[in-house]
Amino acid sequence: MNLQTASAVISFAKSLEDESAKFYQDLAQRYAEDKDVLVAFATENRKNIVQIERAYYGVISDAIEGCFAFDIEPDAYKLETALAEGTSYHDALGKAIELEEKIVKFYADAAEQSKSLMADVPRAFMLIVKKRAKRGTELRSLLGKEGQ
Repeated sequence: MNLQTASAVISFAKSLEDESAKFYQDLAQRYAEDKDVLVAFATENRKNIVQIERAYYGVISDAIEGCFAFDIEPDAYKLETALAEGTSYHDALGKAIELEEKIVKFYADAAEQSKSLMADVPRAFMLIVKKRAKRGTELRSLLGKEGQ
């Protein structure tokens, strides 16, 4: 079932942030190489939730919630965060890059769909797109460093 209301999309965004925070915490525990970076990603995810909620609660009204600003298929953005026992750090970083790309796509799509009805929420989504795109670049550099 597609997500159509702002409330449903915000809840889904929070679940993506929670799932990916847990993923990074798990990586930090399993692989000591870049523990500080991975823990920082998990911390940033929690800050993203606060940023989204502030933007949402600052503009929400019955009028906005009553309209259908979105048409998001949540299965298109479902995260696979489980790592098999013995997964190499290289493969784990590859999975992290895929996860970031999927989350960036969700936020970009949600921002695009809602920009005509809301201003603050799509702006918050696009700020997260920029942060996560930068994170993807950082993960790629860790992947390159790891291969050396």
